[in-house]
Formats: sequence, C-alpha cells, structure tokens
Amino acid sequence: MPDETDVFEQYRPLLLGLGYRLLGSMWDAEDIVQDAYVRWTGVADTATVEEPRAFLVTVVTRLALDQLRSARVTREAYVGPWLPEPVAAAGLGPLDTAELRDTLSYATLHMMERLSPPERAVFVLREGFDLPYDEIARILDVPVAACRQHHHRATGKLAGGRDRFHPSGADHAELVGRFLEAAQSGDLSVLTDLLAEDVTAWNDGGGKVRAALRPIVGFDNVLAFIAGLVERYPLEEARVVEANGEPALRAEMGGQHQIITFDVRDGRIHGIFAVLNPDKLSRIS
Repeated sequence: MPDETDVFEQYRPLLLGLGYRLLGSMWDAEDIVQDAYVRWTGVADTATVEEPRAFLVTVVTRLALDQLRSARVTREAYVGPWLPEPVAAAGLGPLDTAELRDTLSYATLHMMERLSPPERAVFVLREGFDLPYDEIARILDVPVAACRQHHHRATGKLAGGRDRFHPSGADHAELVGRFLEAAQSGDLSVLTDLLAEDVTAWNDGGGKVRAALRPIVGFDNVLAFIAGLVERYPLEEARVVEANGEPALRAEMGGQHQIITFDVRDGRIHGIFAVLNPDKLSRIS
C-alpha cells in the first residue's frame, strides 16, 4: 500500500497545474501545494480519505482563493502592468484536452486577471478540470446556483478574447518565427501582415528593469514601439522556446532578458506580452 507521501506525489503535477492556473504565479502555486502537503500529512489517517484527489483539489483551491484575495491588493500596487509568470508546461499535469491547454495558455491566464477570485476558481474548475457544479459548490462552500452565476459572469468577461479561431501549434509557431525574423532583420514591414488592428503590447518590468509602464494599444502605436526598441536595442540573442504550452520567444535586448508570448487569433497577433521582471524568468530555460 502506498504511503501518504507517495499518494500526494501522484497528484502533485495536477495540483501545481491547478494552483498555477488560479494564481498565475508558479512561486505561489508551489507554496500552496507545499501547504497542501503539510495538511495532507496532518490528517490522522490518510488511508481513511475515500477520494484523495477530491480532498487535495479542495485544499489547493481554498488556499489559492485566500492567496488571490491578498494578491489583488499587491498587484494593484505593482509598478506597471502585472503579467503572469511564464512557465514550461512539463510538470503541470496532462494537457490532453483542449480545455486544459486553453486554461494554461498565456493569453487566457492574462484575461483571467479580470475575474474575481470566486469567478476564476469556478471557471478553472469547470472549464479546465470539468468538475460538476455540485462538486465545485462543495469545494467553494457556496450554493450551486452561485457557482453557475460565477461561471456565467466569467465566460461573459472572457468571451471577447476566447471565442475565436485558435491556431494550430504549427501556425502559432510560424507567426512567432516570422515575428522573430522581422525583429532580427529590422525589416518591420513584415509586421503589417502579422499584427491585428486592435493589437496591444504589455511589458512587465516590475519596477526592477526599464519597461513601458502602460499598455501600448493599437496597430500604429505598437508598430512604432517595436521599431523604436529594435533601433535603440538591437537583438543580442533570441530563440523560440515553449511557454505555457505554446511557442514564445526568449530574447536579450540592451542587456535585458525577456520572454515574449503572443495572443494569436484569426491568423493575427492580437496581444504581445513581454516579461522582463527577472523574478519571473527562471521557469523557461
């Protein structure tokens, strides 16, 4: 019979994937999963827990909700836009459904910052992990009707950025590769075919490195912003990497490392997310 640690380790990737989707920070996800382990080993007899997975998902969700409520205050005081921490998908559990892949995608995680903590929890548990409303209600200790309402509100807030064509991995990689070639060559005319009219660029320096303090909105402004960066800080190094299960760029410009992810929809780039805060760059090698 497996001991309590073996049972927990069996679910660790799933719990990390859940915690990360709820918090957008792998550091915080690891903390709450470790707290969940302490609570798990504190159970008098874990063998009596009929459904360890349900028990652990409940613990991690409730810990994440507490963390989210306090994090909202911290993120409001953050210097410049707060972006999720980019991570490698390996180690976060299986991505064997479209819903698990979508709720891990960087663009979706960024949009989930619009949600209240209960809305985010219901959305992730329902969309990503396909839990029934009655189980979600038990986890959150709220009525089933409230869960349905949270889910309705969440999908309404996210609909504008999600209910469109999502490219295949190959198409996404091609667009990222073309973006990289344009930046390396300095021939930004290529970007006119890649950027959507409503494209927005976010830069997260966290007050630790120089970065734009507000989102850059619109095709002309984003194109001018990129042109200014390339002229002033030529690319010293850049390569395609995997971040959040999708192609991304790891680049160095002006001595500053950054990871750049993209919201690709309808064959165009609608969002560019550049993470320069060094505290958020350690998960992508």
